[in-house]
Amino acid sequence: MNMHKRARGVVGIVAVASVVALTLAGCSRGGDSGGGDASGSAAPASPGITDTSITLGITSPLTGATAGPGNCTVDGAKAYFGAKNAAGGIEFGDGKTRTVEIKAYDDGYDPQKALANFQQMVSDGVFAAGIGLGTPTNRAWREAAIDEGVPQVLVMTGDPLFSDRTQSPEQLGLVPIYQQEGGAFGELLASSTAPHKVAILSQNDDYGKGYVEGFKDAIADADNIEIVGELTYEATDTSVDAQLTELAASGADVFFNAMSITPLVISSLQKAQQLGWLPSWFLPSNTSSPTAILEPGGGAAFPGIYSVAFSQSAAAPTFADSDDGKAFLDAIAEYTDQDGVPAFPHCVWSWIAAATLEQAFMKMEEPTRESFMTALESIEDFKAPLMLEGSTIDTTQDGKPAVSSVIVQKYNGKGYAAADTFG
Repeated sequence: MNMHKRARGVVGIVAVASVVALTLAGCSRGGDSGGGDASGSAAPASPGITDTSITLGITSPLTGATAGPGNCTVDGAKAYFGAKNAAGGIEFGDGKTRTVEIKAYDDGYDPQKALANFQQMVSDGVFAAGIGLGTPTNRAWREAAIDEGVPQVLVMTGDPLFSDRTQSPEQLGLVPIYQQEGGAFGELLASSTAPHKVAILSQNDDYGKGYVEGFKDAIADADNIEIVGELTYEATDTSVDAQLTELAASGADVFFNAMSITPLVISSLQKAQQLGWLPSWFLPSNTSSPTAILEPGGGAAFPGIYSVAFSQSAAAPTFADSDDGKAFLDAIAEYTDQDGVPAFPHCVWSWIAAATLEQAFMKMEEPTRESFMTALESIEDFKAPLMLEGSTIDTTQDGKPAVSSVIVQKYNGKGYAAADTFG
């Protein structure tokens, strides 16, 4: 690896020694809200922020089966803030200009490791954490984040718990909740007048259950749709060949595969072809990459593969022609170890998350976690760079993540195009 590139790619992974003396005064969001001391001075700064920098933590699977999208959740943010830092930093709402430093931690999609990573973040003095991938991993440290008063924001899980501000006051999701994605698939299928038989394979956790719940709710009144097979798998499984074999025998012409593990999606595509089963597919947004999943899986063999999106695809032929696309690709090349165009949409998603954080930073009136959360939860109708037309950031609605609208797309053998109808 080019060591010069690595040096540029590490976006200021530093220890914030200058705020150690302030950690007792601002160790939690609750402590932030004291409004200063008796002399009427401004509220004391929270851990992880100085007059010149702010430190964010990201725990995500950087190794293992989900390392591809996991690394992208770090790299998009590193690239965005790397470019901002090089340009002089970001002017915050309190009038001070700061650079944004990223501390990345590998959890390998292991909930216990994710919790340990969060505990390390607290020791390392991060101001806020988030952006990382995974429902079980983000859930693992949710309660600890609440207890510590550390914002856990723009996490890449469609778990609705992270957008419920009564239960999760320190949290905010980025991507649409799983029920929304599943519902979008169901609505598209229900719009078809032809009869359809559906087979479902879902991850046996809140991720899979959320997708299936949304899908079933959307087709509940559709007389032309019949579910003829439904099975689950564990996120730790290394093969789903037995489930594919059983579902293929159902005669389903539509396969709803609510799966988050990249190698299993590829092997499912391949196994279905080996069995001679060629249904139309519905795939979640985080496991539908054309280059990393559909091409190696032979997706072009199927009559239709559908997914949902809210962001542009970096692999699209026209992506690099736009100013935003070029800025993204240049920053990815400069500040990360991504080799060429990122294969997973999560790199673009974390770029969008970073742009959303910048909006919050510019509205923060005090260097505290409380002021940050107030600013973050006040962003409305923000068209972040690289979002699709019709999708915007809105953090003001309780019960909804920052992105709450999706567009159903159909794979055309190379990329995706909007799908207004099924078939």
